Amino acid sequence: MLKLFTDAQDVPEALRILKPVELRGYLVGGRIVEWAGPMQRVDSPIEVRRGGPPEPVHLGSCPQLDAQAGIAAVEAVRQAWDNGMGLWPTMSVAGRISRVEAFTGRMIEERDTIVRLMMWEICKPLAECRVEFDRTVEYIRDTVDALKDLDRASSRFVIEKGIYAQIRRAPLGPTLCMGPYNYPLNETFATLLPALLMGNPVILKPPRLGRLLYAPLMEAFRDCFPSGVVNVVFGDRTLIGPILESGAISVLAFIGSSAAASAMRTSHPNPNRLRCILGLGAKNPAIVMKSADMELAVAECAAGSLSFSGQRCTALKILFVHEDRLEEFIERFTEAVAAMPIGMPWTQGVRITPLPEPGKCEYLSELVADAVAHGAKVVNAGGGRSAKSLFHPAVLSPVNAGMRVYHEEQFGPVVPIVPFRDMATPVNSMVESPFGQQLSIFSDDPQEVAHLIDPLVNQVCRVNINCLCQRGPDTFPFTGRKDSAEGTLSVGDALRCFSIRTLVAAKGTGRNKELLAAITREHSSNFLSTDFIM
Repeated sequence: MLKLFTDAQDVPEALRILKPVELRGYLVGGRIVEWAGPMQRVDSPIEVRRGGPPEPVHLGSCPQLDAQAGIAAVEAVRQAWDNGMGLWPTMSVAGRISRVEAFTGRMIEERDTIVRLMMWEICKPLAECRVEFDRTVEYIRDTVDALKDLDRASSRFVIEKGIYAQIRRAPLGPTLCMGPYNYPLNETFATLLPALLMGNPVILKPPRLGRLLYAPLMEAFRDCFPSGVVNVVFGDRTLIGPILESGAISVLAFIGSSAAASAMRTSHPNPNRLRCILGLGAKNPAIVMKSADMELAVAECAAGSLSFSGQRCTALKILFVHEDRLEEFIERFTEAVAAMPIGMPWTQGVRITPLPEPGKCEYLSELVADAVAHGAKVVNAGGGRSAKSLFHPAVLSPVNAGMRVYHEEQFGPVVPIVPFRDMATPVNSMVESPFGQQLSIFSDDPQEVAHLIDPLVNQVCRVNINCLCQRGPDTFPFTGRKDSAEGTLSVGDALRCFSIRTLVAAKGTGRNKELLAAITREHSSNFLSTDFIM
């Protein structure tokens, strides 16, 4: 029987929500503005008994902002930009780095609070919440280091055909950052921080799930950045629509569905002027060849498809297994799934936790029912059972192209297995798929792997050999083809995505040389500078 409910006294004392976070303010124009309108109630998917029937844990509430608040955020970010003449876009790189480092110190002070709120709101395992926080801090520091390297390489003049020039990267303009619920801190900051470091003022809208963890950061944002440089707003389309329709936004950084990204892009009055950095959907396959090390393949596929209940864009969402190894793979794989701890996110080693999205269990049940109706079987004991927000992983086989789960990104603990004999089956699936992020190949045959790599790197942006799909290390390119991504969100590439190469040039006459030398010697320009950041 699935155990969803827990007694209040069984929650570790250090992780309890003693008082709901009633966040009535939002950050606009350097002020935390008190909101007098409707609020969004935030409850955890976890239900707890306190002497009576189990009830969802009430975590707090945050503002449900309207169009007027969205326009206020637009005016604040517009003033901070000031047609590129504002304090932040014209500040030295060293100056911006110092503000980001001050913010990072304040953020680290709130680690325990942020981790606890994240765990309760999205039910990510506690250990993974801690890793997400620490990885985000590491990402900030790595991005700062990458910016220093970029600036050092630009801190000199180049001379070409008698022209003296200095080439640097300049900001693009007001930026709207929106992250996903499954990595509400890390993937949001993966766009927010490079945008800020490159000089772009930002409107940040936290994800619809994972909002309250931004409450401890509001004052740090206010204190560490100039007025209007970071604006934090909460809401839905009512809020976001007017922000984009204003035409003031130069960059849209969004991680979510391709349908939502397309709708937002087209709502901008000048979509061709809108730079988009997007992380979208994926249906990453694993291909388990006849020559695969089965112990390794099963371990990587189980972790790749079911870590955090499969709620990762890089999760393995469909497994193609050679017919000659299918029976062995299913036997080992279902054993691995049965051994996965299911329960509360603070449970040691837990993999499967309650799903935070409303209606998600019903959706996954529909996928399972559709597959069964078209000839698949649930091959693991208890697969597909659910209780409230907890869904027992369902392993389906044999799956074929006539089933919804073959095409749809399930983003949850449902694992479709497709038997194949001819490589045309998995290859054609990738060719026809609207997604193109990553894939995993499991094989010990070097010729076989080599022949797969050459065509498949033209379908996806990362081919993993004998390991699961993943984002890291963060210095590696992270992007996708087709409807999976636009732009590249690795440490160095993200800085380039949020900026544009710009140069100051002059003919190499004696008068101009003297002029340029005086500007750099007297440090009168932040752009035209030979300063070397240590």
